[in-house]
Amino acid sequence: MEDIFVARVMSTSLQTVRADTLVEEAAEQMLANEIGSVIVVDEDNQLEGILTTTDFVEIVAERKPKDQTPVSTYMSRNVTTATAQDSIRDAADLMVEHGFHHLPVVDEDEGVIGIVTTSDLAAYLSREETPSPE
Repeated sequence: MEDIFVARVMSTSLQTVRADTLVEEAAEQMLANEIGSVIVVDEDNQLEGILTTTDFVEIVAERKPKDQTPVSTYMSRNVTTATAQDSIRDAADLMVEHGFHHLPVVDEDEGVIGIVTTSDLAAYLSREETPSPE
């Protein structure tokens, strides 16, 4: 798996929001698209943060008015990322080490270009054929 790169397994149909998007709108977007996170980007598509379903536990626990709270209040800002050229083993190791379910994939020039999720990794592994013993 050292020679299999993140580009092969990452999802490229991203759902993004701006930091000033209200959390209620972000939640609606996540539900409508059946996803577990939205990537927070600036006007140049550069990564600013990530908002995940886990963050909504804190939002609900704090009972702040969702219709008045921007994503920036709850998003993770120091986001660990991967590049399309990283091996999926390295990406998986990062995810396990930090307990992440979502790993944004960035390009220095283009900004956010994809995301690797635990579902992406599981789908890749389920498609791989195990060599038969000779």
